Amino acid sequence: MSAAEAVLAASARTVAPTTYDAILLAGFGGPEGQDDVIPYLRNVTRGRGIPDERLEEVAHHYRHFGGISPINDQNRALKAGLEKEIAARGLSLPVYWGNRFWAPYFAEALREIHADGHRTVLVLVTTAFSSYSGCRAYREDLASALNETGLTDVLTLDKVRQYFDHPGFVRPTIDAVRAGLRDLVVTGTGDAPHVMFSTHSIPTAAADLSGPRENRPDGTPVPTGGADQWYAGGGWYAEQQRVVAQVVMDAVADEFPGVPWSLVFQSRSGAPTVPWLEPDINDAIEALPAHVTGLVVSPLGFVSDHMEVQWDLDNEAVETCEARGLPVVRVPTVGVSPAFVAGLIDLVEERHAPSGVARERESMSPIGPWQDVCPVDCCLGRVEKPTIASAG
Repeated sequence: MSAAEAVLAASARTVAPTTYDAILLAGFGGPEGQDDVIPYLRNVTRGRGIPDERLEEVAHHYRHFGGISPINDQNRALKAGLEKEIAARGLSLPVYWGNRFWAPYFAEALREIHADGHRTVLVLVTTAFSSYSGCRAYREDLASALNETGLTDVLTLDKVRQYFDHPGFVRPTIDAVRAGLRDLVVTGTGDAPHVMFSTHSIPTAAADLSGPRENRPDGTPVPTGGADQWYAGGGWYAEQQRVVAQVVMDAVADEFPGVPWSLVFQSRSGAPTVPWLEPDINDAIEALPAHVTGLVVSPLGFVSDHMEVQWDLDNEAVETCEARGLPVVRVPTVGVSPAFVAGLIDLVEERHAPSGVARERESMSPIGPWQDVCPVDCCLGRVEKPTIASAG
């Protein structure tokens, strides 16, 4: 194999530990009142030419909850949990919080970090899996915020790796799915259960570009000759979630052996002519065999019970189950569970090592632990933009 054909595993793309002086919790953001809804949706869809009339079709999800997205309060709670865990470990790292699409914006957070005298920042992003919207877009927006604030050459921002298979993310998911299956048993509907792991649908073109290009998700080398010869089976985004779902089901098999499961998708948007990942969860529920007696739904692709989880799962998916008389248990996301919060600080300690000795990198899947630094062609978007240098 020539040097040009050499394959670099994601787990080998690591950086040496260093010392940081602050943490930035990077969120998506959401409206906090009825007057915020349309301006927020304009932020999310900026550059796509979507008129307010179309945005109102989505706005009713938020207006149903008084125009308030739960995501900001969830991130406030996560920030408080991180601060408590940091204090318990004796780490001197203040936690700041910034969002991509609503206040507090990234630029506000960076100005505050700079004003407080910090210069080297480790970023925790509230997404676990590899995709443009779940990783690269955050890095691009952070680079834009550095440029906007004039701090590009003053602040260093490094992002922790994607943590889809870190024990802090996987173990609370295992516990939740096990509890959901037990709930079906208690109600007498657990004789023939099914588990659906739900995640955000994305365009298939974006899914195919998710993750690094050197390897297919199965670990085999990519043929040389250009991006058009790259793996066309769904990319790393879906593969990571399938692998984690299998880890979860293997873990509960001691108590619930042989339970069938599926990976399903939700919250698709955009033109109906553009292919997105399928099946939609509602279509998948309707297609379940008649012998299934109960359903457990795990929002695997999300870290908190935000608007899309509450609306698409707790309303639409539950209504679909009710229409076919199928008992359903929607289990929680990892949220602010102690294991998840501790896991995030474990990730911090992989990179922040004042003593020079970093925490061991943990993984519960055969494809991890994931990379610290993304190659330039990882999770490509529609237009290439500057990004912060270090990422998962």
